[in-house]
Amino acid sequence: MTDTLNTPEARKKVWELIKDIRIAQLVTHVNSETLAARPMYAMNKDFDGNLWFFTDASSPKVDEVKAHSHVLLSYSDPSKNNYVSIQGHATISDDREKIAELWSEGARAWFPKGEKDENLRLLRVVVNRAEYWDSPSSTLVMAYGYAYARLTGETPKVGENKKVAFR
Repeated sequence: MTDTLNTPEARKKVWELIKDIRIAQLVTHVNSETLAARPMYAMNKDFDGNLWFFTDASSPKVDEVKAHSHVLLSYSDPSKNNYVSIQGHATISDDREKIAELWSEGARAWFPKGEKDENLRLLRVVVNRAEYWDSPSSTLVMAYGYAYARLTGETPKVGENKKVAFR
């Protein structure tokens, strides 16, 4: 079983793994038996334990978050063999100053009226826990892993799998 880390370095490692991925799958509760996932573009320029996304006020995820705030974010970078799962609590905000701070012209594709769009909202995820898998992605390491498994019948120990507490 993986021990849970609770250090600034471990939280920084999570940010280092996700900051360039940008697109996460956000999973919300539709009801007590159904989950929904959709890609979301992270607007963070830095990381203080909160992740920020733009959303439309009329999006179904707004009602889902209001009904059940516990969410999951899944980040994946297969080219680097990096994967991060984040659990947290989401809220919806109409903080116009924060919207202006996070706004980038790339968001105009979804919000053509820009940062002043009256339907533009922030979805904030306060991170509670994260788990990451950070594995070397080189062909040589993969070949080693294959050879090790074939020769020993065991899974090789390459890369890291860590749990990180934020709260």
